[in-house]
Amino acid sequence: MPAEQIHLVRHGEVFNPQGVLYGRLPGYGLSELGRRMAQSAADDLAARERTIAALVSSPLQRTQQSAEPIAAAFGLEASLDERVIEPENRFEGLKMHGRESALRDVRNWTFLVNPWEPSWGEPFRSIATRMLHAMNDAWESVDAGDVVIVSHQLPIWMVHRRVRGKSLAHDPRRRRCALSSITSFERASTDSAAGRFVEVGYRNPAAGLAAQATDVGAV
Repeated sequence: MPAEQIHLVRHGEVFNPQGVLYGRLPGYGLSELGRRMAQSAADDLAARERTIAALVSSPLQRTQQSAEPIAAAFGLEASLDERVIEPENRFEGLKMHGRESALRDVRNWTFLVNPWEPSWGEPFRSIATRMLHAMNDAWESVDAGDVVIVSHQLPIWMVHRRVRGKSLAHDPRRRRCALSSITSFERASTDSAAGRFVEVGYRNPAAGLAAQATDVGAV
């Protein structure tokens, strides 16, 4: 039989003293607080006493670092999957808040014409589709147990909205996907939805550390 559950884990806090939207830019790893957050996610998974049979990570530095305590807890090595990476964004490397915000520059307004697509980056439908393909392959990659995939806020949120049947267009300020949070999925067993993913849980094990965070992910 294939996997029993898939857990989508968001990375911990990133060291980002300049406060830029880092997206896929190299060199953005976890802060010390982010490492503690990642450990809290690993501890939460271990406390469930479930078998974790495989670990997958986005290839970016912050997700690989967030996967390390999970790998240590379960004696696994993370495999990298480009399909669970952060979406491309035309504002990478720029500040999005305050007096230096890229949104104040009229030259950037052309990228804001369609927030429902969105016009500044990878389409929402593309993100959801590649994530679900990665989850399907991860589900079939093991004979039993669970699979953990360490990814990013927007890809995880797109899966949440797709499996709930909600519009992928949304207000980014209302995403329920905290740093080092865990969103869990199973396959539906009812005849009408057999084979589809259903969300079965959300936990925020790093909630106690969130008040100390200075970077919660640029949106």
